[in-house]
Amino acid sequence: MKKPIIAATLFTLRDFCADAKDLPKTAARLKKIGYDYAQISGVGAKVTPAELRKIFLDAGIETIGAHISLPQWRENFKGCIDACHGYGCSYAAIPWMDWNTLKDASVADWKKLFREFDTMAKNALKEGIKLQYHNHDFEFNQFGIKGGKGGKTILEMMFETCKVLQGEPDYGWVMRGGMDPVLWAQKMNGRIDQVHLKGWGMLGGNFVMRALGEDRINWPAIVKASLKSGTHTFIVEQDNWPASNDPFKSLAISREYLKGFLG
Repeated sequence: MKKPIIAATLFTLRDFCADAKDLPKTAARLKKIGYDYAQISGVGAKVTPAELRKIFLDAGIETIGAHISLPQWRENFKGCIDACHGYGCSYAAIPWMDWNTLKDASVADWKKLFREFDTMAKNALKEGIKLQYHNHDFEFNQFGIKGGKGGKTILEMMFETCKVLQGEPDYGWVMRGGMDPVLWAQKMNGRIDQVHLKGWGMLGGNFVMRALGEDRINWPAIVKASLKSGTHTFIVEQDNWPASNDPFKSLAISREYLKGFLG
């Protein structure tokens, strides 16, 4: 196996990707703190996918995937595929589902949605794109518990129903959902080419997002389990950064920490 890829998702740097004129500086700063790869997410700047790719390539950063919303896939599937080709990436993830509109969904409703996902994944694969799903914590709500036993989570139902859709597990959210990231990595063997690493820890008595290594999560064990399950790309994400007040600093801390066991 080739050396694993370590990337940063641009959602972490979304405030620095809102204006096209700021993108070259953002890319250069990301490269300087040690990232050679980036995932496209949360970029508000008005540039074409090909233009965005060139800006990052000029800084020495390759794009390895993109987050594209479910409404976009539904409204303009071909446009989403064309965007992926413009980015030069072969992976794209549905980044979330709207829990507020789905919280009263039945098991039958969920399975119908997942069949739609898998149809999208099959059609995307024909165009050279592997479609993924990026979880949060609500997907670990359980159905079918009887007498305190049994039950299946929404995410388990998703990947039992879907045969082509890949996972892009966000292990920080897996933990927040009450699941063991190591066991989840094992469960998803062969279907998690790319994963998200997101730290959580205490700050001022509150449980908040933290840089990797500041959080006491057993990342070496999680990474080891992921590698055994076929993961080749590890993507660092931090939605907010209350400890550092600086997303670049938090990404730098995470990158330095990963050097200790992932390179």
